[in-house]
Amino acid sequence: MNRLLIIDGMNLVRRILAAQPDQQDMQALEQRTLAACRKLCQHHQPSHVVMVWDGTEMSWRKQLYPDYKKGRKPMPESLAQGLPTLIEHFASQGFNSLMADSEADDVIATLAYKLSQSGGEAIIVSTDKGFAQLNLKSVNQWDYFANQWLDIAALEHKLGISRHQLLDFAALSGDSGNKIPGISGIGPKSAAELLRTYRSLANIYNAIDKLGPKQAQKLAEGRDIARLSYKLAKLKTDLSLHVRLSDYRLRN
Repeated sequence: MNRLLIIDGMNLVRRILAAQPDQQDMQALEQRTLAACRKLCQHHQPSHVVMVWDGTEMSWRKQLYPDYKKGRKPMPESLAQGLPTLIEHFASQGFNSLMADSEADDVIATLAYKLSQSGGEAIIVSTDKGFAQLNLKSVNQWDYFANQWLDIAALEHKLGISRHQLLDFAALSGDSGNKIPGISGIGPKSAAELLRTYRSLANIYNAIDKLGPKQAQKLAEGRDIARLSYKLAKLKTDLSLHVRLSDYRLRN
């Protein structure tokens, strides 16, 4: 069975860089990142591996909602300048890359989905919990820095919802990390309570006349924002990538 290790490239290198004493030292970053990739391959024994990187085009999400990811700390200048050379060096060591047009997340999600549909296994290496919405057969997420699988049960317990409700939860309460708005006045606690009672966003709106007047008003006024927030949070799994799995076969 094909096992594809999908490395969220920027997620990995930015965290490795942040831990370095000298954040200008691209040679040290290269060595540490290569060591991380080799460790990942040794642990997971993939047949294929790909590093996916963010592109430079404006995200469709930002076009739809200009405040998306507003205020996000920019890439360090040293990394921005050194990244093309780093990617070349990674490829020379057998770790090929795939560049997204804009955000890497949708490319990663599409790769994982397509491999799952074809009977393969995908392991997403990232600390981004947004990938938890990919409730797909044979798709799992590995946190390199915690050296463990993403604990879905712990995430569900923390949020007070089930995994299949993650997008409805984001639609109601938003996502502060990505500046997804959610409905004004509906926080995580209220969102979780509503979803525990009514199970889905659609059911909540179908039962809006059963809610208290203040909460019903917030939901009624925020219906369009909820739709927008749901769309912003949802990962695309149907991109046309024009790549072959064989391009990423791991060679000794």
